[in-house]
Amino acid sequence: MRNLIGLFWLHFFIFLFWVHSPVAVCQQFSSQRAGFLINVNGIGNPYEIMTVFALPKEKLKIEVKKNQAADEYRVYSPGGKVIPTASRRWDWRVPFRAGCYQLKIVRVADQRTMTLNVFVMLPFDRIAGEYLNGFQVGKYPPIALKGLAIYKPPRGFVEVTPQNEDTLISPHFKLKQFLCKQNGGYPKYLVLQEKLLLKLELILEKVNEKGYRCDTFHVMSGYRTPHYNKAIGNVKYSRHIYGGAVDIFIDENPQDETMDDLNQDGKLDYEDAAVLYRIIDRLYGKRFYDPFLGGLARYKKNKNHGPFVHVDVRGRRARWGD
Repeated sequence: MRNLIGLFWLHFFIFLFWVHSPVAVCQQFSSQRAGFLINVNGIGNPYEIMTVFALPKEKLKIEVKKNQAADEYRVYSPGGKVIPTASRRWDWRVPFRAGCYQLKIVRVADQRTMTLNVFVMLPFDRIAGEYLNGFQVGKYPPIALKGLAIYKPPRGFVEVTPQNEDTLISPHFKLKQFLCKQNGGYPKYLVLQEKLLLKLELILEKVNEKGYRCDTFHVMSGYRTPHYNKAIGNVKYSRHIYGGAVDIFIDENPQDETMDDLNQDGKLDYEDAAVLYRIIDRLYGKRFYDPFLGGLARYKKNKNHGPFVHVDVRGRRARWGD
């Protein structure tokens, strides 16, 4: 009997060790890669689900990359005509009506499928004064900072409603996570860059590889309208108003809208933000990370929020707060 009890506790502690070990943690996370890579208007996507933001009647150029020579693919569209232009290349004309349209790219041999959520935006010129359909956007700077294209006003805005805000726009992020925090009813509007979503998915995968279990990041601040950005006293050319920046932290254990104790020192502070910061910073210099160069910073907690990390896709390396 004593031997049986001893064996029970031995197996129990082995189980606990396995569950909490980095290897076990990583086995629970799936990056949800599709097994093939596509380019949409020059932006690569390897995931089973991803989002593209487009203007009415715009042409999307879709190309399957890094495939085996014999692979056959098909593109299915809910509206509009898919036009083959070459082997594993298609053009698709974006519908005129704003909304979300799902394209499916299927590898015939094994039926592996990639879903593209194409959000048709309202063009920028639909703003009347500072408002878009009753939603206060504010005023974008009329002159781009240092003449850089990344500081030009956005091409358009995604309309967010109670019906579409829970849409998965990448494997681990929903549309509503990036909404501006300003008060107001629906419809709401936001700007978001595809490269930012791809960067967040890549960082999330690396965080889990390091043994920090995380299903998604808590997005403390995503898109900010110029109106809201000014109201909180942020800089005029903040990357947030262009849909290219987020302030994030890991909030898994417990989920309490505060950064987790990542370094396990019993405190929630700047050093926990440093753990996430360093995982991201060490990606710099690796070839696969080159398309996602941008700003990275860590911030201390204050009376309004806990510690967090800022990430953006400005196209060049920038660091502060470390």
